[in-house]
Amino acid sequence: MNRMAQISAAPQADHQEWWRGAAIYQIYPRSFLDTNGDGVGDLPGITQRLDHVAALGVDAIWVSPFYTSPMADFGYDVADYCDVDPIFGTLADFDALVARAHDLGLKVIVDQVYSHTSDQHAWFTECRANRVGPKADWYVWADPKPDGSPPNNWQSVFGGPAWTWDARRGQYYMHNFLPEQPQLNCHLPAVQDALLGAARFWLDRGVDGFRLDALNFAMYDPALTDNPPAPDDGKVRTRPFDFQQHVHNQSHAAIPQFIERIRALCDSYDAVFTMAEVGGSSALAEMHAFTAGDARLNSAYGFDFLYADRLTPALVAAAQAQWPDRPGTGWPSWAFENHDAPRALSRWCAPDQRAPFARMKAMLMIALRGNVILYQGEELGLTQVEIGFDQLQDPEAIANWPLTLSRDGARTPMPWAAQDEHGGFSAAAPWLPLGEENLAQAADRQRQDPDSLLHLTTALLQLRRNNPALRSGSFEVLHADTATLVVRRRADGQAILCVFNFTAEPRPWPAGTPATGRVLSAVNGAEPGSMPPYGALLIEELS
Repeated sequence: MNRMAQISAAPQADHQEWWRGAAIYQIYPRSFLDTNGDGVGDLPGITQRLDHVAALGVDAIWVSPFYTSPMADFGYDVADYCDVDPIFGTLADFDALVARAHDLGLKVIVDQVYSHTSDQHAWFTECRANRVGPKADWYVWADPKPDGSPPNNWQSVFGGPAWTWDARRGQYYMHNFLPEQPQLNCHLPAVQDALLGAARFWLDRGVDGFRLDALNFAMYDPALTDNPPAPDDGKVRTRPFDFQQHVHNQSHAAIPQFIERIRALCDSYDAVFTMAEVGGSSALAEMHAFTAGDARLNSAYGFDFLYADRLTPALVAAAQAQWPDRPGTGWPSWAFENHDAPRALSRWCAPDQRAPFARMKAMLMIALRGNVILYQGEELGLTQVEIGFDQLQDPEAIANWPLTLSRDGARTPMPWAAQDEHGGFSAAAPWLPLGEENLAQAADRQRQDPDSLLHLTTALLQLRRNNPALRSGSFEVLHADTATLVVRRRADGQAILCVFNFTAEPRPWPAGTPATGRVLSAVNGAEPGSMPPYGALLIEELS
């Protein structure tokens, strides 16, 4: 038996809403597996490694963009919403991926990017050609000020003004991100219709859900009102974007009406899951608005953990308190890592503490109320790879070097084989280096080690799947101090105590916490009444 996790399983529950409490595995296609030897991952590579994902016990995969794109922002600049970029394969490859995933019992979620397209999209080509015509106002255009400067003070997330001059129309066009990502005018019903048509295209091909990227950027203030300056909060500002309150270039009050159209389309299919990505200073209010009631999205994907410098009991308690279990409130989705944020182990603990911390973190994830999203390689304990300037691919990091931490360090290829020069990821040099530390954590090596993080993660995900209290039950904080956290998960007559030590020092058993019951899982030597460094355990309370 795995000495790090003693697991007792219960019969799996029947979930009518497959997504409620689901575990979702995020795949970044460029870095999962390369099958054609060009150093870049592809759709056949995902299909080939779906056995690994299914064996973890997750419910679904979320595949980051694979659509036709010039790759200025690695797929988040879409040039054709209804096709596959040749670097990733073909539509037939995508269909094969969906079929294989469904054979393995995995749902398939794909990204949809509705706030902007690539400047090489046919819609933009037609729009920029003339100020009149069917698509003349499908993007956001404005005349210059009398002195020729941009129409207002809006700034781009990636640096510099959110406006680029275009001589063909003699106007500026808006872009919240790169100049190569012009802003769609989602106020127009015709634009919404076109985007819903793209969603329908993928639903007809069998996808089971959508993650809606940067959804609060989908609409802007048509009056183009200047943003007010941001108050000085003492934080380091790395971009002009950080100096403003973003109340006019995004987050328009009409976005929920567009969301209701998205939900109505999805509800015309069977059991489709919808999840919004929402960031910014007003993210919580927007997430609640976007998921309120039964006519909007199922869930929202927040940033509570993704950019936190420390993992603390207070952070967990506060994040969960933001999503009370009451009618009309949406269902949260949680991630500790993704393709945009630094790897959690590199942010949250010292290098010599990563192994025990990773075990505690894995148990914490399965104890959260909401959906849990694992980023590829998180089950292996991958860390952030240092990428030198000469190897950078990330356009934001290149533009803001050295103040912005490169996203490339979290996008490095999956290590499948420890003894292979390129980690079993590719027969050629990969588009980013794997990193020696991560190569040592390769999947083949961990698969052979019953005490590995891979085996622990698999056992814990199975435990969550099989126990309704963990999958979809209530979440009650019983104790939270600077070091320890105790919560109770409860559903269907089952109650499970989840006890955690967030520190590298032994801590006393939290006062008032029962030390009796059936231990479902324990890591780092924890047991009822004893909390060693990074100790954590789950105890089923017996009536």
